[in-house]
Amino acid sequence: MAQVVCVFRFAFSDSGLFSPPPTRYDEGMAEEPLPLPFPFRYDIDFILRTWPFKPGVVAARLVRAGDGREVVQMRIEMGIMQMEAVGRPDGEHPGGCANCLEWLQELVRAQAEPFVLNDRQCMEIDREFLQYYHRRVCYLALRKFDRALADADYTLRLMDFAAEYSTNRPWVLSHEQYRPFVIFHRVQAGAMLALEKSGAEAAIETINRGLEEMREIFVKFGAEERFEHDELVGQLSTMKESLREEYRVGKTLAEQLADAVAAEEYERAARLRDEIARREGGKGVA
Repeated sequence: MAQVVCVFRFAFSDSGLFSPPPTRYDEGMAEEPLPLPFPFRYDIDFILRTWPFKPGVVAARLVRAGDGREVVQMRIEMGIMQMEAVGRPDGEHPGGCANCLEWLQELVRAQAEPFVLNDRQCMEIDREFLQYYHRRVCYLALRKFDRALADADYTLRLMDFAAEYSTNRPWVLSHEQYRPFVIFHRVQAGAMLALEKSGAEAAIETINRGLEEMREIFVKFGAEERFEHDELVGQLSTMKESLREEYRVGKTLAEQLADAVAAEEYERAARLRDEIARREGGKGVA
């Protein structure tokens, strides 16, 4: 398979979304664990020795737990993070629901007066943003693009909910600043899926749509002049041109249509629209 430049970007920050929330230590955590039958061991020395940590590299794997379910493991400095492969990464069910968003949506439906997020609910949202980020980068590293795409879409829906139902604008903005980053991951995953299923032209169109979505966010926050110089935008543009080169793809139909409209070549634009509709209709039948 041809090599395509697709840099999966992972980042942690000292503040904001990717910082662990404040941890409360209960007194009971300092107690000695209950003894278990020999030969059970509490340490994970063997795993750490056989799976070394590499700074700057997302090392992830899918393994089977003792009960047979699939879990995601991520090697971190001085340890391992283990997440559920489906559902909420920590396996919890807030309010008896599959995830925080479903729980909060139920609260909105059940409440007669206008719903506003409280501090505890905001903390739960923060926890999920971090959890889904960790699992998303693992799925990108594992090339499980469908799963990475699903986790990115969920994160964006949760962001939308938080923005709609919170009155704490600084808190909302602390998450909104990462929306382009989540979209960046979603576009990477979507483009690689499109490449596998439909070819390079479909992958390029996926990137183009993602870039337009990112541009709209820059415009929304009055930072349009920074769009062309943004690092994430540059990486997606590099990925797009790499696809063109490796698969010898010229301008896509949608790109040709945009050029025709800009040049006021309306007959050509009409033919291109018909061709795009024909292709999309063919996909629907298939």
